[in-house]
Amino acid sequence: MLTKRIIPCLDVKDGKTVKGVNFENLRDAGDPVELGALYSQQGADELVFLDITATLEKRGTLVELVRKVAANINIPFTIGGGISSIEDVSACLNAGADKVSINSSAVKNPALIDSLAREFGSQCIVVAIDTRNNQGIDLVHTHGGTKATAIQTIPWAIEVQERGAGEILLTSMDHDGTKAGFANVLTSSISHRLQIPIIASGGAGNMQHFVDVFTQGAADAALAASIFHFKEIEIPTLKHWLADQGVSVRTN
Repeated sequence: MLTKRIIPCLDVKDGKTVKGVNFENLRDAGDPVELGALYSQQGADELVFLDITATLEKRGTLVELVRKVAANINIPFTIGGGISSIEDVSACLNAGADKVSINSSAVKNPALIDSLAREFGSQCIVVAIDTRNNQGIDLVHTHGGTKATAIQTIPWAIEVQERGAGEILLTSMDHDGTKAGFANVLTSSISHRLQIPIIASGGAGNMQHFVDVFTQGAADAALAASIFHFKEIEIPTLKHWLADQGVSVRTN
């Protein structure tokens, strides 16, 4: 059985880690490189760094941040934010990232997914899907969650896989920062339709929520931010508890 992954997420703005609720009201959570190094030491399986205003401000991902992260951690990490071309991806991978995450650029130009998968291999390409429910319909959002689209989430996830993405980072904007649990119904709907791994994001508040997203949501990995940043849950404690609950995880 494949082990389930625990992935801390570091949302970066102006060089600082930030966290909010429903993508708003951001507060400082510390230095991203220092936090990444700490999570690596604690036994996180991977890390995700998202420059959350890169697309909104129309600037590239901070390649210098990638270099610093790569020099200080020894686990795989994904970088996202403002990535929109083969050149952007090449720069991030050459600076030390293991994977890149694209969202707005993929929605704007779906063929970009095909191009990146051919150029770098599907294993490097993560497509992030920020989704919010609108009158019973799950819709894709772009530009850091600020722009709604008419694209329905599940069909888009299917298309993303068909175009060559190696993984999907699924963030429920309705659950983000609420600590009320992951969007397990939507996550399960997508997980059971697709063959590629699904990383569930948005809503982690306690250790039971992780059990639920792995069992009810059928997620391959669970991503969380504030509960780790503000030391509400320690990664070693979480992973040992998950193992005790029968969830297959890698423990130190």
